[in-house]
Formats: sequence, structure tokens, C-alpha cells
Amino acid sequence: MNQKLHNSLSLAKPDAYNASPKQKIFLAIGTIGLFILVLALFNYSSTTGFTLSAALFLIALGVVGYAITTYAHQLAGIKNDGVYFKSVSSRGLWGWLTGIVLTLFYIVLYFYPHLLGLAKDGTENTGLVALFNPLSYLLNGGPASQWFVYGTLYTLAILAFGVKFLLKYRHNRYEQIRTYSVMFFQLAFAFLIPEFMARLNSDSFSLPYYDLKNIWPLNYYNFEQYRVDAFISAGTVGLGLLIFGVVSIFVITPILTYKYGKRWYCSWVCGCGGLAETAGDPFRHLSDKTQAAWQIERWVVHSVLVFVVLMTTAVIYTYLGYDPSKYWLTKDVFLLLVALFLTLIFTLVMLFKRHELGKDARYGAIGYFVIILVLLGMHYFSGASNLFLFEAETLRASYGFLIGAIFSGVIGTGFYPIFGNRVWCRFGCPMAAILGFQQRLFSKFRITTNGGQCISCGNCSTYCEMGIDVRAYAQKGENIIRSSCVGCGICSAVCPRGVLKLENDSMKGRINSNDILLGNDVNLMDLVNQK
Repeated sequence: MNQKLHNSLSLAKPDAYNASPKQKIFLAIGTIGLFILVLALFNYSSTTGFTLSAALFLIALGVVGYAITTYAHQLAGIKNDGVYFKSVSSRGLWGWLTGIVLTLFYIVLYFYPHLLGLAKDGTENTGLVALFNPLSYLLNGGPASQWFVYGTLYTLAILAFGVKFLLKYRHNRYEQIRTYSVMFFQLAFAFLIPEFMARLNSDSFSLPYYDLKNIWPLNYYNFEQYRVDAFISAGTVGLGLLIFGVVSIFVITPILTYKYGKRWYCSWVCGCGGLAETAGDPFRHLSDKTQAAWQIERWVVHSVLVFVVLMTTAVIYTYLGYDPSKYWLTKDVFLLLVALFLTLIFTLVMLFKRHELGKDARYGAIGYFVIILVLLGMHYFSGASNLFLFEAETLRASYGFLIGAIFSGVIGTGFYPIFGNRVWCRFGCPMAAILGFQQRLFSKFRITTNGGQCISCGNCSTYCEMGIDVRAYAQKGENIIRSSCVGCGICSAVCPRGVLKLENDSMKGRINSNDILLGNDVNLMDLVNQK
């Protein structure tokens, strides 16, 4: 196979990492597609189906063509050459500009959709939103919204960059299969099926927009009264979807996490994870690996989880009744059931997992009971219409703004080129927190290591998007059991020695912590000379 030979010995700017003529052509093609979208944003292009098709096709062709010229004619294997020499993937000028543009786009999308051309006060769509009208009418029978525009571009990004990911990691069967999986679930479950469901709505039958793979607490709005009423009014289908949402939380999720770890969702199904793995792949090495980042991660992500539990409890509490003669599930009974359920979980953890969790179990138990006492006090002083001193709508709006918009959207995706591709998954996703809790306690999944083969190259730690120091485990031959691990398998894919292996096995011997003496831990000469 012909390989171009680069003779530059420069460490500052090797010629090998410059774009080739073919790559520049496909970059130009993709840029033309983006330019059509920009023209539509400012009402300088037609809003026909042909224009939209041309724009999306050129963007996809640019991404896929660039990937083919980059990876298809190279030998299969690790392909992360030059990431620290490229401005866009090393927090250089292009990286910061990309982050700023993405952040501005999310701010406009969430808070100023009229700037994208979204209709208001009975007017028609204009600008970028109007450009997507033909596709929206085709799929759901109605005009486009800013969320339809976002969903289309989001799906296109996962599909196009998914092809790039498949070519880059074609030497690894696991990466191939899970990438096909996230591409399928995004296209079918997150994009097409909800649009088709909307098309079935009529005056006598109406279902709320429902991404079937979004499970509480990601779809924190699923138990609001208007959605529950809509599900029930839709008859058997709506009631089935509502029951499916509840069963997903308490039955499906724990079983799949027990068998496969949180990777079944975070790396195989989730749209956020799908975008992070495909479009965000060039930025995975930027995740913070420090001890301080890990401490912040644990506090922040579990605080978000507490927030969403309180908010959901408050929302359900507001539309329950007081009279036990009319309703068996009254407000007080509901609060009691929630408290008993959470207490049962923490009691079981303390009884059966306290040795594995160590001091974390004690801190968790103390924190839990402190929170319960505080909430009881807040509820005691709350008014009849409030819970925890706040109205349910206030809690929901606060969560939707701070977590649903700012954290998951603006920061979670906009900051890919600055903080890595899993900012939201690491620090903010309550679903990741719940699955991580289950994975740590009762999952059969682990990453096994062969310490005798490890050469301490550091590839595994460098490209771990969740900020785990994988090399430290590999050097000791210790199984990797971490709540934050999403099982993406990249650490195994970039290991040149085959040290790491993703496995599902029995619970026995899953955690095998080994303390070993490394050469940089002590002064070896002082140790040898000790009498």
C-alpha cells in the first residue's frame, strides 16, 4: 500500500499534519453546504426542498469525503496522530473559535429562536427555520420549529461523523458495532419515530412528542400533568407509553445495567453520548484527568441528580389530591412512598456494599439523612400549594434553564473544543449518575487489565473521555470499576499491547484492588541501603 512519506522533522509544525489537496476539496464542499444554511439564516436563499437537500447533502459529503481521504487508504489501527498539533483539537485559535460559534448557536437556539426565523404571533417561519419547512411537512405534516432544525442537524452530525468514526476505528469490532447502534437509535428513535407519531395526531387522538429512548431523569418533563393527561387521553397507546416510561426506570434500566454496565445506554443508545462519540471524537483527549476534576465531578453530577429528584417529586405532588376517600395516592402518601423508597435503597447499600464503597458509603449515608431532615423541615414550613418552600413550576423552570439548557446544551456541547467531548456526561447528566451508581454496586461489567503487558505509554489515559487515569489501573493489573466509565472502549482500542479488555463476568472478584510499589513512589537507593 502506498503511503506518502513526510520528511519534516519539525516538532512545532510537522508537514504530515497539513491537509492534503483532496481533504481541502471536501472541506470546501462542506463549507459551501454550511454557507447555504447561513444564507438562509439571513433570508438570502430560497426555502425549497431542493435547497435544503443540497445544503444537507454537501455538508454530509464534505464530512464523509474528508474522512475517506484521511483514513480509508491507511492501514487499520490507532489513528490519533497529530491531535496536539492541530489548532482545533489542542485549544488553539480554531478550537476557541469553534467553541464560541457552537456556544452562540446554542444560546440563540434556546433563548432567541426568533433570530433563526421561528414564527411568532401567527406569522410564518422565515430564515433558517423556513428552510427546514419542506422536510418537516414531509415527516410530521406541520411547519418546522427550532427543535426540528436542531434535531435534523444533530442527526446529520451523528450520521456523517459516525462514518468518520467507523473508518478511523475500523480495526476494532466493538467500536464498529456500538457506532452503528448510536447511529440507528438517533435516526430511528430520536428523530423519525417521534415525527411519525406527531403525524398521526388528530382532533381525536394526540400524543406528546416522545423520544422513546429518553428515560427519566433525562426526560424530566415526562411526568408533568399536561403530558400525563395527554398520554391518558390518547387511550391504549398513550397509556402504554406512560407505563413503558415507568417500567424503563424501575425494571429495564437496572436489568440492562446489571448485565452490561451503563455502556448499554451511554455508549450504545443515548443521543448525547452519540454526538460526543462521533462529532466530539477529536476532542476526547482534552478531558481533565486531575484529582480535583474528579472531586468536582462527583459533587456536581450527584447534586444535579438530587435536584431532578426533588423537582420531579414536587411536580407530581402538585397534581395529587388530599382526600383519601377519592384518591389512594394522596400527596402525603406519595411523599411517604418516595421517602421509604430512597431510604430502602440507601439502607441496602449500607448493609451489603459498605465494604466496597468504604468511606464513600459513610459520607453518602450521612449526606442522605441530612438532606432528608432538611427537606422535612422545608416541607413543614411550606404553604399548602408549595413543596420544599418553592412552587413546582419554579423548581421545574430553574432545572430546565440551569441544567436542561445552560449545562446540557450551551456548556455540554459548546465547550467540546475546550473541556472535551463528555462535559455534560461527566459533570451534569443525572441519567449517568443513576446508571453509574448501579454500575458501581451491582453490574457484571468491568474492564480487565494485564499489568504484565503494560508499557505505560499512557494512550489509554490520554484518550479516556471521562477523565479516568486508566494507566494507573493497567500498571497494577487491577480491574477498572468506576461509576463514571461509560464503556466506550476507546482505552482498549488505542492500547498497542492489548492490555485492556471489556468484559461481563460474575460479581465475584470483580473489584481486585492491588497496591504495588512503583519506582517513582520512593527513593529506591534509600530503600536498598536501609539496614
